[in-house]
Amino acid sequence: MEVERLTLSEWGDALPETGYEVFHTPAALSAIDAHVDGELVLYGGFKGHQAVGLMPIVETRRTIGRTLMSPPPGMNIPRLGPIVMPTSPKQRKRERVNKKFVEAVLEDLGAMGPLSLVRMLTPRQYGDPRPFQWADFKLSTQFTYVVNLDQQGVDQVLSSFSKSLRRDIRRGNESDITVSVEGLDSAREIFEATRTRYNDQSRGFPMTWDYVRDLFTGLGDDARAYVARTGDGEFLSGVTVLYGPETAYFWQGGTRTDHDGVSVNSLVHWRVIEDILEDSALEQVDEYDLMGANTKRLCDYKGKFAGELVPYYTIETDSTAMNLAKSAFMAVTR
Repeated sequence: MEVERLTLSEWGDALPETGYEVFHTPAALSAIDAHVDGELVLYGGFKGHQAVGLMPIVETRRTIGRTLMSPPPGMNIPRLGPIVMPTSPKQRKRERVNKKFVEAVLEDLGAMGPLSLVRMLTPRQYGDPRPFQWADFKLSTQFTYVVNLDQQGVDQVLSSFSKSLRRDIRRGNESDITVSVEGLDSAREIFEATRTRYNDQSRGFPMTWDYVRDLFTGLGDDARAYVARTGDGEFLSGVTVLYGPETAYFWQGGTRTDHDGVSVNSLVHWRVIEDILEDSALEQVDEYDLMGANTKRLCDYKGKFAGELVPYYTIETDSTAMNLAKSAFMAVTR
């Protein structure tokens, strides 16, 4: 296996048709590169001319050392990390490709050095993080909710929801609230509403509108702003949804809003799901990633959509010598 650093164009050529997440796309990585505090490094592993592994890393130099992150913090990227695509269906050979690729990238990065802090959140499709564990990184499991919409109709999906959620959606459909797909100006409204909500809760909100704008416009038709308004056009709530090759991702927004007894966000999410089921432009999309499964206060609501609880992994430096550096770095990036 040959492992090399790639340009963004080469990365796009090596990316498979499926099996990765929206932030692995060249458009999303371009927005990250333009706004991240650090250098975006793109790795490709090849057997001949065939790509068998890809991994994006953001390297940032600090006075206390350096960080190697995938995804970088503060950009609302739920997962990034490695893509492994062995050419053989045999388990032994798949494991060997994964192991060799991870080892080669870690070696090229010098990730095992005493002043290197590594942190990754792997894509859902990456099911074997053991090479990182064998390299003495700490491994933990996190979760997301994924609503399966493959080969299902609107009525079938709706009937799988909780009784209270079905009632919320019915009330919303009978109200004067409209939910529509709007453009960049509405994405800005969603961004500002989200920032206000975070500020009201005294929570950090490090994202900038310039980054969100570049990501939204760069993704083109793979980014949509779903906005709920009253009959006279007043903004109530909205969500920004990003589309990967198979998955729609609830990315930003959804600040809790009730209007005349209607749960507005339930209506917004339902409109997203209806589009996935019925919009021919989204024919390849067959699931909706709701996020939020790691936050206890959100689980009761997200669970109403009958999504599957799907694991992914956190990989990070596990060294007593790095504990102080890790705490200091996380304190300035939250």
